[in-house]
Amino acid sequence: MDERGDEENPRVDPRGVDPLERALHSARALVLADLIAGDVARAEVVSLVEESVSHRRWWVEQWPEGAAYVAGLVAQDVQDALMERYGRWPLCPVCSEAEGVEAESHALDVEPELGPDPHWVCGKAGVVIAAVGSLGGGRRAVGGTDTDPAGPEHGRGGRDASGEPGGAS
Repeated sequence: MDERGDEENPRVDPRGVDPLERALHSARALVLADLIAGDVARAEVVSLVEESVSHRRWWVEQWPEGAAYVAGLVAQDVQDALMERYGRWPLCPVCSEAEGVEAESHALDVEPELGPDPHWVCGKAGVVIAAVGSLGGGRRAVGGTDTDPAGPEHGRGGRDASGEPGGAS
């Protein structure tokens, strides 16, 4: 292969790394980081990530300009698959207990739905919680604090009392 990556395969960067593969590996790592932060990265859940990455590989090969959107799409794919099998994930830490009144738990949304720089957002409160891949620390709610929400069912990972991600639907 041409080391410059511009003659034989124009999509390969000067270091010999295909940008589409880099986007897929990055998406996998970001979503796995969020699953690990929530202590829900069991083998069957990691398999859901791999399944999504496999499907998104075809998608991004068809539309290379969409590589910047892959992380958000993989996060949404995994969230949808978890909802079908286990329940909501990740649960919103902002609305878990509003003003001392028990609120119905809900999952965070990925925004933008199709765009670069995806974030986990509470759609009800309109608050950005963290970038995809950062649920375990670092950036928290915009204007919020760095403290963990109280209660195991409303923690960063969104696990219910049975230890499953997200609780009952």
